Amino acid sequence: MIAAMMTAANLGARVTGSGFVVFTLGSLAWSVVGFASGQTNLLLTNLFLTMVNLVGIWRWLGRQRGYEDGARRAAERSRDAAAPSLFAASALAGLPVSDIRGEEIGKTVDAMIECKSGCLSYVVVSSGGIGGIDESLRAVPASLFECHADGLVLLMSAAEFEKRDRLDSAAWPARPPQTRRHDAVPATERAHVAAQGT
Repeated sequence: MIAAMMTAANLGARVTGSGFVVFTLGSLAWSVVGFASGQTNLLLTNLFLTMVNLVGIWRWLGRQRGYEDGARRAAERSRDAAAPSLFAASALAGLPVSDIRGEEIGKTVDAMIECKSGCLSYVVVSSGGIGGIDESLRAVPASLFECHADGLVLLMSAAEFEKRDRLDSAAWPARPPQTRRHDAVPATERAHVAAQGT
């Protein structure tokens, strides 16, 4: 059960990979039981599961962890260098989103990128609910966000965000939602957000 929770939680390569380590220990133990008790079906099934779990360990603690470490190091170096700060595109889903006053309003679900320009078009933000149940999804144009190392700052208040139209989880827009007149953020507030990110 512990291994199942670790892999299902999808909390990053290290946690998921560790879940496969626990699965491997379990399948090896059941293989020993199958061998000692002469239960060939139990032995063969768990030897097969052990091979599957070893692939999971390689994928998550080997390859995927390497990708995450490379992206993390690049982001850290970009903050120390005279270059624009970076964060990994793979980390975009699940980033915390706070409003212009610093109040957390939700997390990013995903983002849509324009094929021709490669620019970020809009971000889908999830708010409310527990564990994805009864959550509300809203699309917000990329121009209304400031990126920071620890998440995205939405350049509007939580109350203004709540006024935006909700999305059907299976029907996202083909174009970014229009920026409304009241979405425009005063330069003084934008400067305050920029100062917080440095």
